[in-house]
Amino acid sequence: MPNQFNPRDVTWLAFNERVLQEAMDVNVPLHLRIRFMGIFSNNLDEFFRVRVAGLKRAMDFKDKYITESFYQPPTKILQQINEIVISQQQNFDKTWKKIQAEMAEQKVYIKTAKNLTEKQEQFVRGYFDETVESNVIPILLHENSPMPYLRDKSLYLGIAMRKNEKPGESKFAIIEIPSRVIGRFLLLPAEDEEEKNVMLLEDVITFNLPHIFSYFGYDDFTAHCFKVTKDAEFDLDNDIKTTLAEKIEKGIKSRRKGKPTRFVFDKEINKALLEFLIRKLNLSKKDSIIPGGKIHNFRHFMEFPDVFKAYQKPEERTSFDHPAFINKRVTDVIQKTDVLLTFPYHNYTPVIDLLREAAMDPDVKSIQITAYRLASHSKIINTLINAVRNGKEVTVMLELRARFDEESNLGWKEILEQEGVKVLLGIPNKKVHAKLCVIKKRAHNRTVQYGFVSTGNFNEKTAKIYGDHLLMTSDRGIMADINKVFTVLKKPTENILPVLKSCKKLMICPQFMREKILHHIDREIEEAKAGRRSEIIIKVNSLSDRTLIQKLYEGASAGVTIKLIVRGIYCAVNQKEFATKIQAISIVDEYLEHARVMYFYNKGNEDIYISSADWMTRNLDYRIEAAVKITQKNLKKEMKDLLDIQLSDNVKARILDKNMRNEYVKNDKTEIRSQIETYKYLKKKSE
Repeated sequence: MPNQFNPRDVTWLAFNERVLQEAMDVNVPLHLRIRFMGIFSNNLDEFFRVRVAGLKRAMDFKDKYITESFYQPPTKILQQINEIVISQQQNFDKTWKKIQAEMAEQKVYIKTAKNLTEKQEQFVRGYFDETVESNVIPILLHENSPMPYLRDKSLYLGIAMRKNEKPGESKFAIIEIPSRVIGRFLLLPAEDEEEKNVMLLEDVITFNLPHIFSYFGYDDFTAHCFKVTKDAEFDLDNDIKTTLAEKIEKGIKSRRKGKPTRFVFDKEINKALLEFLIRKLNLSKKDSIIPGGKIHNFRHFMEFPDVFKAYQKPEERTSFDHPAFINKRVTDVIQKTDVLLTFPYHNYTPVIDLLREAAMDPDVKSIQITAYRLASHSKIINTLINAVRNGKEVTVMLELRARFDEESNLGWKEILEQEGVKVLLGIPNKKVHAKLCVIKKRAHNRTVQYGFVSTGNFNEKTAKIYGDHLLMTSDRGIMADINKVFTVLKKPTENILPVLKSCKKLMICPQFMREKILHHIDREIEEAKAGRRSEIIIKVNSLSDRTLIQKLYEGASAGVTIKLIVRGIYCAVNQKEFATKIQAISIVDEYLEHARVMYFYNKGNEDIYISSADWMTRNLDYRIEAAVKITQKNLKKEMKDLLDIQLSDNVKARILDKNMRNEYVKNDKTEIRSQIETYKYLKKKSE
């Protein structure tokens, strides 16, 4: 079967194009379009730091396995990536011009160093003197000196300077924009009260260049932004004398020394300076050297100043309380019935309340929870610390290898251990990505256990924008399985597979979730071959695992109805030989679709699972993941209804085809924008 798979990295770029489509869509409120510009940019940064870096490493190996792993030779994929990224950058620049024109219609302007009023000039000078100057360190560049160290994620101003008396001579300098310290945006005073003027920090610095370099006597300056994206992967050595925490710290330091994987610059930059930088950074034609517009590090625009409120009043959709918990203790409710929370539609408060109640309950003896990505000011952590102070035994599995959160999680490790929390650091060569919590209490001479299983991180901040599901339950079998997972995590050097295999209620990775998924698909194939109804619905962030994709192909060839909702990476390709066409869509809208759900018709019994695992080899074979079956009849119906709403989306759904054209689903049916319909559906159930 030719062209069985699309390369993972090329399909990821197609996902990021869907993000850019949201920025291009004039029906999306302007402040959200600007946010999508920032998300697109941030996504691309991470892509180059990790995926492109990995492809460049893979080029050094001529092994057949490498090509099989990437589905195409890395060199060919990198060539495709460069072509796609340059095209997307052009669309990005056009979109930003249109957005700026619409901002101007609403009297919102981004001011540069050249178009300030006299009053604004005075204001900018004062701001620079008081806030910026102490954080600015210009570095002069010399041909015979080594290139100074450039930080990944930082934005730099490349400056070409001349003296009018010597017009042929230029000197070069760079300044790191200190946006991490003082922020990227400055609101300027305006004569018109309705007018909003925003200035970027690099323009504040550009305006003050004559002052900064006054000592050197230069009087002609050109300044343009550039940034370098570096290899963010790090290899953990196998020195058994080194603790995992020390390895992570070492890895973070080595990450800062990573090789450049992309060089992005303002296409108006001084040509001689550009050539100097490319030469000094040892970049070649094989590297991603990408010209762009004036503004870079657009990720900061995810937090663009809130200046549109007076002009835009989009339909407000705020989180609401789940009806099961109104005027009731969360603990009391879930000891009687399962509750399914769907974020960001439902408030996240019950999750924190459950832990807070456990922290104060004198009968509670222990709390065990996994942590992957936490909020910067985590209420979850605060409740756990209070539980320890109240005499509870608290165990936190803290995944130090959560990419780009390593430094943050090292900080949490220190805080938790100081407070007396038992911190687990996982299993060698296996990330712990499962989202689990079990609370144990002893009352009236019996042990009671309850907790939750989630598709997303225990992070109250991201729960406001990430679409996820969380099952609260006191099911004995589920709690027994969660305890088994923690038994494994507490003894990471022992053989983990026999314990994980004994889990009855949870699907567990590594290995066993894949086996059970294959079993479910095989059962649907048998039904299809017998001429009976068979159906599979899979919702994931990414679909790239070769074995599972081939099994879906087998199902489609047999006539199984297969419907896929895949937010990002999608490596499957529909084949003409299939008896039924796989229906595959991707939904990109205001909220980030993050939930993983599996549905199997199973002769009308309808098996539905929510999971922490994507259908990727890394998740299924190299991580501790967990999926839980939804068994309560009313919750099964609710979960199936939510899937059906998404499958009916004909506003924000894009068709996933082999050419990755990102065409919107269009039909003659009533318009259904699934995130709004989901809100209405759950809101109605709460009233």
